[in-house]
Amino acid sequence: MIQSALNSRRALEQEIVQDFAVSSHSIIKALTYFDIFHYPLTSGEIKQFLDRKVDEESFRQSIATLQDDEKIFFHGGFYSVQNNPLLAIRRKQGNQYAEALLLKAVKVGRFLHQFPFVRAVGVSGSLSKNFADEKADIDFFIIAKADRLWIARTFMHLYKKFTFLTGKQHLYCMNYYVDQKALLLKEQNIFTAMEIKTLLPISGKKDIQLFFGVNKWADELLPACDFRIQQKDDPGKSLIKKSVEWMLNGWMGNHLENFLFRLTQKRWKRKMEKGKRNQKGQTMGLITDKHSAKSNPGDFQEKVLAMYEQKLRQVPGS
Repeated sequence: MIQSALNSRRALEQEIVQDFAVSSHSIIKALTYFDIFHYPLTSGEIKQFLDRKVDEESFRQSIATLQDDEKIFFHGGFYSVQNNPLLAIRRKQGNQYAEALLLKAVKVGRFLHQFPFVRAVGVSGSLSKNFADEKADIDFFIIAKADRLWIARTFMHLYKKFTFLTGKQHLYCMNYYVDQKALLLKEQNIFTAMEIKTLLPISGKKDIQLFFGVNKWADELLPACDFRIQQKDDPGKSLIKKSVEWMLNGWMGNHLENFLFRLTQKRWKRKMEKGKRNQKGQTMGLITDKHSAKSNPGDFQEKVLAMYEQKLRQVPGS
């Protein structure tokens, strides 16, 4: 009887130790990912971006112990794996810039929804994580009608050409397109999971929700982070949008779609072969197929994932 009680107690103690170790490791991983972008987190954000669900007591004990062991640091309301109080100051300034830029992003996003064959618009990138600086772009994720992605993209990028005349091009960075046939993302890793979970829906509620539903795999990597909800009702279709979609809904649209796809592929192939760079000095890149188009300047995603793995190996106790 006594031996059984002792065994049960040891098992419970071992379980507590294991929960603590798992919780601590998950906290380190969350902070390490955001440290790539020099972005410290609040305790609530850490819990949101853990790779597993952790009970409140284990979380609080792990945070306190990691601080005591100087594996994580707390400055200005934020936690980081760096002992650098300037990160908190930078974050607060970035949050202020983002607050103003998000108002513009909503207006621009709802305007972009009026382009032919656009079915949904969301804000991605750093702004979707509530951070911006004076030189920040607004990155948009676009869902197009099935088999009309290249027509939609061409219309939108022709418009963007005119924004260079007014210096507003940074407000119209349409970086990622999928059509309704390609909602399931091929790359399923922590980078894409983070982008999906932090995507800020602007319009196209039905298609955005379908996109989230198809990509439920992201729950396996970020189980405590909910998909975000669109705050405003969808804008109605303009007469111009209805008319163009009607004209290009049949065989004429099919031929134009295929022509624009081939044309864009050839143009970008030439640009990449010549090592063309964007305004930020990054090598230009566009990953395309019939139903998707993704800007990938300087192999950004690959570099982030490589840095993440490298940082995890360098953090003590990770």
